[in-house]
Amino acid sequence: MKYYKMTVLIVALNLLVICPARSHFGMLIPSDSMVMQDDSRTLTIVLSFSHPFESVGMEMVKPKICKVLAGGKHMDLVGLLEAARVMGHNAWTAAFSIKRPGVYMFYMEPEPFWEAAEDSYIIHFTKTVVTAFGDDEGWDEELGLKTEIVPLSKPFGLYAGNVFQGIVKLDGKAVPFAEVEVEYFNKDKKYTAPTDYMITQSIKADGNGVFTYAAPVSGWWGFAALISADYKLPHQGMEKDVELGAVIWVYFHEMK
Repeated sequence: MKYYKMTVLIVALNLLVICPARSHFGMLIPSDSMVMQDDSRTLTIVLSFSHPFESVGMEMVKPKICKVLAGGKHMDLVGLLEAARVMGHNAWTAAFSIKRPGVYMFYMEPEPFWEAAEDSYIIHFTKTVVTAFGDDEGWDEELGLKTEIVPLSKPFGLYAGNVFQGIVKLDGKAVPFAEVEVEYFNKDKKYTAPTDYMITQSIKADGNGVFTYAAPVSGWWGFAALISADYKLPHQGMEKDVELGAVIWVYFHEMK
């Protein structure tokens, strides 16, 4: 019996070492990325913290910051947030009315998430960009977040197969050779990854902080640039590392 228990323990430890770790993504998904004249003018914004390809959710407390930048003004949306369930876990939604043409940048800063498996905190500064009624000026504007991905390609109006490029920034400066994780929001579990290694794809930015990716299928794709914070946060009396994530969600359309 002792031999059996030891064998099970060794196998379990090997699995932990062999299997790639799941990637976390802050998620900010609007009901539409391009609002046209005949579309609904009320967007539903869904905020969650999840493993998007596997459709596995995690608990998310009310975000510290949730805003939209439009027409040069930052509007606070925290008061509009309503509790919801996403992938079986606590999440948030907001209804937002599009009243005039322009580019709308939605973004959030969550409360730090304690990830016991990594013995660290995670904070994902997450954003997405919506355009309305033919006005697409300002889609590359910086929000001034602690860390963010500034798009070099329009983050809307893309076909599956198009290239998306962005610059990873920290405190307003480009991050050379930043690691960027890419994952598909497999909402209806339509796709199955051939191996665990293909659930999350990893790329690196170049020396100027620029990364490039071509999405193979239509749908929402998340890009998360991961950076270690230069500070720690306390957990049960001990100082713990903090992972910062600059996340942007981009929709790629199927050509018909």
